[in-house]
Formats: sequence, C-alpha cells, structure tokens
Amino acid sequence: MASTAFQLSNGMPKTVIVTGGAGGIGAQTIRTYHASGCNVVIADLPFSKDTAKTLISSLSEPERAMYHPTDITNWSNMQSLIRETKNRFGQVDIVVANAGLMESKGFFDFEEDEQGELNEPLEAYKIIDVNLKGTMNTLRLAMHTMSGNRPDCSGSKGSVVLIASTSGYFGGTGVVSYISSKHGVIGLARASQRKANELGVRVNVVAPFFTPTYITTGYAEQWMQRGLPANTVEGVARVIVETSIDDERRGHSLLVAGSLVKEIETARTALTKDWLGEEIANVMAKGGKFFDDMGGYTLPKARS
Repeated sequence: MASTAFQLSNGMPKTVIVTGGAGGIGAQTIRTYHASGCNVVIADLPFSKDTAKTLISSLSEPERAMYHPTDITNWSNMQSLIRETKNRFGQVDIVVANAGLMESKGFFDFEEDEQGELNEPLEAYKIIDVNLKGTMNTLRLAMHTMSGNRPDCSGSKGSVVLIASTSGYFGGTGVVSYISSKHGVIGLARASQRKANELGVRVNVVAPFFTPTYITTGYAEQWMQRGLPANTVEGVARVIVETSIDDERRGHSLLVAGSLVKEIETARTALTKDWLGEEIANVMAKGGKFFDDMGGYTLPKARS
C-alpha cells in the first residue's frame, strides 16, 4: 500500500476513527493504519479505557493516537468524538464503523415472568441499537463532517467502511438479532450511495466470515477442529484498510473468508436477471431509473 494513500495533499497524515477500536478486529485495524502513517482514534466504551491506553502505548508513535470514550448509540457521545478528533488532528478522513455486539441469549428462548407472561426481549433490542442504530449514527456523522473536507486527487472527500458480516447476506444460525442487524447494515450501505456520491464520500462494506474474536469464543475451538476456513484479525484489518483507500471502491462489499476475498455487491447486481427473471429485472430497473430521474425518493409528510 503506497504511503501517499495515507497522506493528504499537503503531506500531512490522514486521520482515521475506528469504533470498537480497543480490541479484536478494531484494535488490529488501528495498528495497521498507524503503521501506515495515519493518525488513529480509538472510539470505544468507557470500560475499555485501560485496554485502549495500553494499545496506544504499544504504538511506535503514540502521539499520533488518541482514545475517546464512546457509546455509538449516544448521539452526544458521537458528536463529541467527531469534535475532539478534529480539535486534535484537524479533520476526519476515514471512519471504520466496526463496533458491534452478539446476543448472549436466544431470541426464541421464551422466558416468562412470575405470572407466566412472556418477557420482553430487551437484549435483542440492545443488539439492534448497537449494530444498526449505532452504525447509522457513525455513518451520518462521518458523511457530514467529511462533506466539508477538500477533495483529493480522485475527487473523494473521505471514506467510510461499514463492518457487516456474512450474516448480513446469509444467516440460518438462529442468532436472530445479530443477523437482522447485519442485514440492516447492508441495507444502510445500499441506501446511502446516492447521497455519498453527491457528497464525494466513498461508502463500502467489509463482511467477514468466521473470525476468532470474543464474540465467537463459544464455538471457535470446535470450528477450527472441523478444519473450516477462518479469518485472522490481521487479514480482516488488511482488507478494511485496502478498501478504505481504494479509489475504485464505491458501494462495494468485500466478503473475507480466510485467504478468499470476494466482492459481492457487483456480483449480486450482475445476477439480477438470473435471480428475478428478465421481465421483473427490467421492471425493477425502470423503477430505479424513475427515482433517479426524480432525484431520489419523495418523502411523505410526517403524520401529526
């Protein structure tokens, strides 16, 4: 990766925010960007402060790194993250929306209260809040702040990478909230392309297959014993970084399965006629052109 890809036109280093950056894939992504010469910002929950500080102290130039306590579901936390990053490093050039959770209880575990009534699935709501609402917060604020950046030689003002999962495309494992949220992240990426292109911000997705991290500890050993392909955090981080700086990546989604990396959004689009049949595909294409000609979807008025 050319060092100039990590520099602004004035030779200053680009600044990268990684949510959930204190551990796992996020921490390795921080290390990879920093080793490439970037300023790095670890945005993670307050309990991760010591871990984040240890990570920063391990970097070759810790003065190019900072930690910001951040709950991505909290709007004021996210505003503060952007504000403090700009105060420290000038502007935000790359954001990796990595923070996410996996449920610890099944959505269809029908727990009842003392009266025999079904309990509300509060943890499921939390997973959706973090993985989808939090990612929406991250993307919205990133695109807003990047819209004020000066374009680089490719015309881009910034780059956002949303971390989804193969569960965002598939999902028969029964982890209802996680799978639903990651499908939502894919939808978020697709729905954001028109505005992203208008603002000059590139928005892409990295969708890792099985990666040994905290959220996979319940089955990681058995997975490896089965001889199934597995990612490393280093491999996923490398794809994230490469995707973020590749000027040709706009609206793409990179599935990462060990040594295999496959772009799946363009492949999905190319197969639309095979999937839906030519007649329906043509109707869908005409509908898409209609909204293109309209300049986007006309929103209804809010009901009082």
